Amino acid sequence: MTEKKGFSFKFNRADPSAFAQSDSHLKKTLGVKDMLALGIGTIVSTAIFTLPGIVAADHAGAAVTISFLIAAVVSGLTAFAYAEFASALPFAGSVYSWASVVFGEVFGWIAGWALLAEYFICVAFVASGWSANFKLFLSAFGLALPKSLSGSVFGSQGGAIDLLSILAILIVMTLLFKGTHGTAKVENTLVVMKVLVILLFIVVGATAIHPENYAEFIPKHVPGTTFGGWQGIAAGASQIFLAYIGFDSIAANAAEAKNPEKTMPRGIIGSLLIATILFVTVALVMVGMFHYSKYANNAAPAGWALMQAGHPIVANILSVVALAGMFTGLIGMMLASSRLLYAFGRDGLLPQFVGKVNKGGQPNNALVLLTIVGLLLSSLFSFKQLASLISAGTLIAFVIVSLGIYALRPREGKDLPKAGFQMPLYPWLPAIAAVGAAYIYITLDKSAQIYSTIWFLLGLGIYFVYGRKHSSITNRK
Repeated sequence: MTEKKGFSFKFNRADPSAFAQSDSHLKKTLGVKDMLALGIGTIVSTAIFTLPGIVAADHAGAAVTISFLIAAVVSGLTAFAYAEFASALPFAGSVYSWASVVFGEVFGWIAGWALLAEYFICVAFVASGWSANFKLFLSAFGLALPKSLSGSVFGSQGGAIDLLSILAILIVMTLLFKGTHGTAKVENTLVVMKVLVILLFIVVGATAIHPENYAEFIPKHVPGTTFGGWQGIAAGASQIFLAYIGFDSIAANAAEAKNPEKTMPRGIIGSLLIATILFVTVALVMVGMFHYSKYANNAAPAGWALMQAGHPIVANILSVVALAGMFTGLIGMMLASSRLLYAFGRDGLLPQFVGKVNKGGQPNNALVLLTIVGLLLSSLFSFKQLASLISAGTLIAFVIVSLGIYALRPREGKDLPKAGFQMPLYPWLPAIAAVGAAYIYITLDKSAQIYSTIWFLLGLGIYFVYGRKHSSITNRK
């Protein structure tokens, strides 16, 4: 069928064989163990040591565990869709590439652009959380950085730059420059260390639980706020989504997976299941140790709780391993976001230098661009500000992927490969997953919705002014 000019751009579906050819220089070095480590490391990175306390104090009280479960269920439903797409279309760029194939380029751009915002913010968020925990560790020895070097410009601490968060991003950038194979070995080691220290926190923290802290498990709703009641639980679940974005980082690296038909579903679903168990258990222990109100404005609640409970040695062990383990989240986010930026450059939607790779097949130009943006965000915004903005784009991507199953399934085994894993209970489950993600989006903080709308409009502007004219997908039509 001959396509007409004008608004036919929305029907320009990407050729999957072109994606496969473009990604052929990316080395397939990642197996199931590597994908599980990448997913677990990203999902339970900074968030497991920070979010339970923040969400409990600001929204859900002790019912933060319910918020984690709700976010996990909605994420789990979407994870099935991710697993099917990733096993059928193992391309760099995840949601962007998939939507471009099944819906068309403009929808792919919208999905990828939404996700890119989350990756940018998440890199800064994880780095900021690492900084907060490192400062807590230093304080145990009576050490502290000057205020001007330990706070963000728009934060409440009156700082000029967050030096430690910048250091964390630069360390990971240097590591990733050397390639994914060596990075995967570091990631696997750090994930094992982090899981062990999480289990240590659970065991030791359980000895300091006070049952009365669970008395009002679901606090009464405070009118006009997002604290307490179902409103607080839902608001907490929406904020917690920033953690579960980790399984998308697996999908973003699908082009570098060995045997993706099996590797991708096992990595995505397995890492989400393990991470959910750890999240819920840590949250339950944390709010049992101290009343949830004690965790207000505390970016390092796990270490603080152990200190206050009289376990300084365990707290210091946790801090040291947590500081090392948090790099797993930063590695995962920076890997995924650099691959998404690479995919945009690969297809001409961003300047072509972004899609270039070095002699070793690594998209380091995209990595440098990501690093610059991450450094700016981590210096401008505080940990809490970043946490409130991070989930909107993820939820938009979740809706698009869930609905995308309806476009993918009829083409499997025909003009598209048969997926190694298929979403169960088709056609009902994709709709339920999309509705669940859309509902969580509605419960987001208004500022997050406003900022996501501004980002969305900016993305459309870039597409119409630059991307559409230079797109390799459009120009092949």
